[in-house]
Amino acid sequence: MFNKYRGEFYKRYTTARNHFMKNPNQLICLENYLSIILYNLIKNNIQEIKRDYDEANYLFPFWQNYPPDDRGRQPKGDQFPWIEIGEHAIGAKLPRLLEKEFKIRDSSIPTGSDQRFVISNPKISKITSGYTNSAWLFIDIKSVGPRDDQPHTVMSHNQISGDGKWFSPGKGIQNSIIKATGTRRSHDFHCSVPPIYILSDGTIAPVVILVIKPVYRMLSLEDTKNDKGQPLGRITILSIPNGILLLKNPNYLKMYPNLFFPGKDDKEKNPLKVRCRVSFGLLQKIDKWRVKELSIP
Repeated sequence: MFNKYRGEFYKRYTTARNHFMKNPNQLICLENYLSIILYNLIKNNIQEIKRDYDEANYLFPFWQNYPPDDRGRQPKGDQFPWIEIGEHAIGAKLPRLLEKEFKIRDSSIPTGSDQRFVISNPKISKITSGYTNSAWLFIDIKSVGPRDDQPHTVMSHNQISGDGKWFSPGKGIQNSIIKATGTRRSHDFHCSVPPIYILSDGTIAPVVILVIKPVYRMLSLEDTKNDKGQPLGRITILSIPNGILLLKNPNYLKMYPNLFFPGKDDKEKNPLKVRCRVSFGLLQKIDKWRVKELSIP
């Protein structure tokens, strides 16, 4: 099975990659369209999302003796990691909500974002001038509290698409190494996601990467009579450019070399899996719509 469609994939992929390198505005418009769709879906269902997100606080007696492990360096011990709360209260709803706009396929790959599925509708076909009606949507949920609420997000190598070079059918797709550039240090970032997938039925699915960043409050820090809890405070929605846009045309990383900067991994981590941070400010310089804020009523 690993090689059944390899030759056909190679031909279709090479053609599709050339198409989008010549027509990068189609990728940009597709990313804008899907970021608007996601923003509106979350906004229109925010009461349900907040209800389910905040329920974890009320259920504290059921899990207080089995709390999630602390994360990060030198945690203070007065808050709980809320990562899985966001993944379930928001991420698990997305397929159901997206079905209002798209036909969804649960085709999968061994690694990648929290939520990843192939979506199709006539609007995508219109955006790509009939070239394809599908996209492979990657969505990551990055929950943080007030102490970690910074204008960036941390992304792994499995959550960013590259330029997807494919030199011959037998070699498979490889991405160029991205340089995560900071003010004091830099490191190589080995993104592993191709910019486009070709499915076995011939579907052409350019990759679109969106990030949902729920920010929870800490009531113990807000002088509310020592009440404790971590309710949902706001949500940021991000659109990270496809690898063709980053590295080929228009080559955003050349224009904004600090878009990716060093992550929070130590020197012991496998260098092929070191993470990077993505700057919100530079995303907004690329396009204002790539960062959207949603306040919680």
